[in-house]
Amino acid sequence: MKKLAILFMGLAFLAGCNTVNGFGRDLQKVGEKIEDTAKKK
Repeated sequence: MKKLAILFMGLAFLAGCNTVNGFGRDLQKVGEKIEDTAKKK
């Protein structure tokens, strides 16, 4: 039972890292678009 709990926590941690990583990339793209718009004006 203990091994199952550790496995579940490990999988949840990996899934969380992946989600945060994707969110960071999305924010970076938004920042780049704002920068491009500012340079045009």
